[in-house]
Order: sequence, then C-alpha cells, then structure tokens
Amino acid sequence: MMRSVEITTVLTGQFRAPGFHNLHWRSRIGMNLDCFICERTGRTTYIELGAERAVCSGDRVRGEHFTAARIAAFDRTEERERLTLRAVVDFWWAPFQDEKRDRAASALTASPWVRLHLGHHCPENQVSGEATIQSNMVRPVDIRCESCGQLLASSIEAPTIRLLN
Repeated sequence: MMRSVEITTVLTGQFRAPGFHNLHWRSRIGMNLDCFICERTGRTTYIELGAERAVCSGDRVRGEHFTAARIAAFDRTEERERLTLRAVVDFWWAPFQDEKRDRAASALTASPWVRLHLGHHCPENQVSGEATIQSNMVRPVDIRCESCGQLLASSIEAPTIRLLN
C-alpha cells in the first residue's frame, strides 16, 4: 500500500547578512524506512527529487537495491531569519516480519530518522560546500562554512517526521 510521510524543519540565521553564502536546501533526503523488498526494518533509504525510485541500503547479504519511494513534494521557503523545508515522501509498504531482528514492520519505522542536505557557496574563498543535519543530533546544531568557518545557520529543533496516511 502507498504511504506518505511529511518531513519539516527550520534553520535560523542571518541569511542575507554580509558574507552571504547562498545557503540552500539540496534535493536529496536520507531516511530510514522498513523495506518490504529486502524485508528488513530500519533501512537507510536515499531519495533524490525527480527520481522515480530510491535506493535502500539493504543488508550485508543483499547489499543496496532499488525500492519504491520518491519525493512527492519539496517546498523551500526563506523568510528573514528562517530557512524552512517541507518535503513529502511517498513509499510503498507491505507488512512483513524482519527475521533477523524478530520485529514486525510498521508503516513508519520504529525509530524514524532523517538526514537533510544543504549547499552553500563561500564568497571569501570562492568554493562550494555541503552540510547535513539529522534528526538524531543533539540540539542546537551550528552549521559552519568548512572553508572560512563563518556561522551559516543553526538548527534549534530536530526535523519532524509525520506519517500522513
């Protein structure tokens, strides 16, 4: 059956201040889902905006494989001191029993987790960079330019992960 999960997060900072780094959300999401293909719970799944399928990390025996998931919505907004991302991920889910962990699968995995990617451009050193935030990080999290060290944003609250249907 088709399931949908909504991911929402907000970063705070001075996005138009001197030394502007053009901080922006990248269109890649990593999250854990219970995979009905390899019948394992809590698999890290990588999803790209525009891709028709995702990649499940699988396990040591089967390794990575394609799975039925896609980014259905990806809304980015910037207001004064807030950079917001709202994404909806659609994925196929079917009940199964993870034999290795002796755990039944669930539509929203037992410990939901997400990694969101950001990009930026350092005006001082003329290089592009990337950063990530995860829902399981201790807050607050400061995001800094790895080239010049400038504070780009802060993550005060963990991204929310909500099953829609």
